[in-house]
Amino acid sequence: MINTVLKTMRPSFLVLTLACVFLGLSTSIATGASIDKIVFFLIFIGAISAHISVNTLNEYHDFKSGLDFKTIKTPFSGGSGALPNNPKAAKLVLLLGLLTLFITIAIGIYFINTIGMTILPIGLVGLVIIVTYTQWLNRLPRLCLISPGLGFGLLMVIGTHIVLTLDYSLLVWLVSLIPFFLINNLLLLNQYPDMQADASVGRNTFPLAFGIKRSNQVYGLFMLLTYLLILLYVFTGILPTIGYIALLPMPLSIFAWRGAIRHKENIGKYPPHLAANVAATIVTPFLLGLAILIG
Repeated sequence: MINTVLKTMRPSFLVLTLACVFLGLSTSIATGASIDKIVFFLIFIGAISAHISVNTLNEYHDFKSGLDFKTIKTPFSGGSGALPNNPKAAKLVLLLGLLTLFITIAIGIYFINTIGMTILPIGLVGLVIIVTYTQWLNRLPRLCLISPGLGFGLLMVIGTHIVLTLDYSLLVWLVSLIPFFLINNLLLLNQYPDMQADASVGRNTFPLAFGIKRSNQVYGLFMLLTYLLILLYVFTGILPTIGYIALLPMPLSIFAWRGAIRHKENIGKYPPHLAANVAATIVTPFLLGLAILIG
């Protein structure tokens, strides 16, 4: 039972939260802010709880809708497959999803009481994404496309920075665009193998609404914007020269994109392309944060 619940948390994907929080921490340190360790610990717990809540609530709803029985499982798409193998754990997974949502809200309320209303807009948008992603946003293709990047790339990075510095710095807004584009691409590509199953339960993701060709074009555009922004930021002095190290994962993104063009909705049969997409999404923000700290 416990093993099933742990699988629905998708532990391997929680590293993405670490990358985003680390990037927000890096921009905060770069502004000269004094970092309160307890505050940072609460930020980390709130961010991890939000991610776990999204994952477990998504797994629960996919199980209840029957989608879990129709998807072809890969290490990167189709869900964990844990609940179909142990249906009795469903209520426990739902409880965990609600509990971690409550923890996230409680930490958000604490920050509002201690630092003021500055963080409220970030928290409200994040809460809406968590609650609506599986049942509503997945039926709105354009919002479904950008909501992952909005939730992790923008809100999590910027929220971390605001709580630590009490300031809306231009640096963090510019830097957060990089994980925004990468994380949108992460979820976009992972939707390719699930298209038929998603359509059967009423989902209308971007690949379903606009097709694989258009989705590949969007992936390519987001990828191009990601690495052009890094070049632009270094060239204009927004990032230090060592910021060029954040370009190192670019071949992984290109490899994933070529796989999407070649294999289309069958990309799930070629997991190295999906793995490259995940690696680029996680490693790039880490390298970006490291460059900001060193610079």
